[in-house]
Amino acid sequence: MYFNSTVFLGFLIAFLLVYSLCRHSLVLRNRMIVLASYFFYGWWDWRFTGLLLLSSLVDFYAGSAMGNASPKGKRRLLGVSLAVNLGALGCFKYYNFFIENVQQGLRILEFEPNLPVLQVILPVGISFYTFQSLSYTIDVYRDRLRPQRDLTAFLAYVSFFPQLVAGPIERAPHLLPQFLSLRRITSRALQQGTWLILWGLFKKVVVADNLAPLVDMVYADPRIEGPIIVAATIAFGFQIYCDFSGYSDIARGIAFLLGFELMLNFNLPYFARTPSEFWRRWHISLSTWFRDYLYIPLGGNRGPTWVTKRNLLITMLVAGLWHGAGWNFILWGAWHGIILIGFARYTPQTRATSIVSWGMTMSFVFFGWLLFRAQSLDQIQNYTMSFWYPVFPEWTRSYLANLGLFTLPIITMQCWQYWSANLTPSLRWHWFPRTMFHGIILYGIVLFWDTRGTPFIYFQF
Repeated sequence: MYFNSTVFLGFLIAFLLVYSLCRHSLVLRNRMIVLASYFFYGWWDWRFTGLLLLSSLVDFYAGSAMGNASPKGKRRLLGVSLAVNLGALGCFKYYNFFIENVQQGLRILEFEPNLPVLQVILPVGISFYTFQSLSYTIDVYRDRLRPQRDLTAFLAYVSFFPQLVAGPIERAPHLLPQFLSLRRITSRALQQGTWLILWGLFKKVVVADNLAPLVDMVYADPRIEGPIIVAATIAFGFQIYCDFSGYSDIARGIAFLLGFELMLNFNLPYFARTPSEFWRRWHISLSTWFRDYLYIPLGGNRGPTWVTKRNLLITMLVAGLWHGAGWNFILWGAWHGIILIGFARYTPQTRATSIVSWGMTMSFVFFGWLLFRAQSLDQIQNYTMSFWYPVFPEWTRSYLANLGLFTLPIITMQCWQYWSANLTPSLRWHWFPRTMFHGIILYGIVLFWDTRGTPFIYFQF
């Protein structure tokens, strides 16, 4: 059930109607959210709900038991939580990748292994909800959060359907208390929610889904050469941004309609002047998760310079692996670790150096998207070596025209948001021009709407 599908539109309307009747009762509201969230998640495959429930129950009872446990007992309970969550993630997402690489290594040594592989599909959203649930037990273990006693509220926190499948990855101190009290839905929240849903759908349906064929046209052919590779990589950079941030916008918008507030997950990342600023603006919920639960526990920037560099590289390697079981994702993480280390002590001081630094940062970021999108290490090597070749396919002009056509709206909006220092600038307008502008956005969505919906890129992670 995709946000950009007709079936989800029907689901959301039905849910909002029922929700409006029970939102004044805390118990009924949370039960309604849990039931709707599990129905939403089970739409892909009902068996996935068992894994979601297992992760939630293990962390709920582990956190509850930590309240009266000794330090040694708390460590054991945290170990159980880590084992279940990371074990499930490793089994479904990384087991086959590990086995395939072991077998390949053994074949190099002239062995003929026949190791078993799992014939399973990756449960959608597993990387997101396991991290969200796991952060709760870690915070309870660190005494930063009191154990939760309301099971229904906790289940709602982990399974909250707007952000269940692709984030933002919420933290318990921010989101969980919102399930412990009745929420007031203000007119401002309704305006923000409506705008975020419209703009998120526009980014996905109009921009990302129309850039996808341009990207696939090039990346499906590993033999292609020339600057068209650069154009396709730029197209992918905008595609993945509009696809992923579009999902986050819709999730936040739906949450506003229900009286909840989710964290901001993207803050104009392509305006970042340094790599570290890029990660403060891109997938904020994940970058802060790794900062708080991996980078800082490793030592952060405490100690010698080489320790900080080591911690950065380890964190980004794990972040790359989080995105997928593939060497291109590991290489992408290593690339970002290297450029973070290279820019670690650099801060642009003037307008001129800011512009130069922005250009360098975006060059590094978009080359990283080539690593991310490539289908093999051979393709990465071939594309990297050949995109300077003066080869121009006959369809280059129409390709660039389509690239410009579908990136112009997002570039224009991003510039408006950046220069106005406001992510929702149209909400300041008088109701008539605001309604007209939102109507144009809606018309674009309807024009390119696919009733079945197309998957979001981050569903595979």
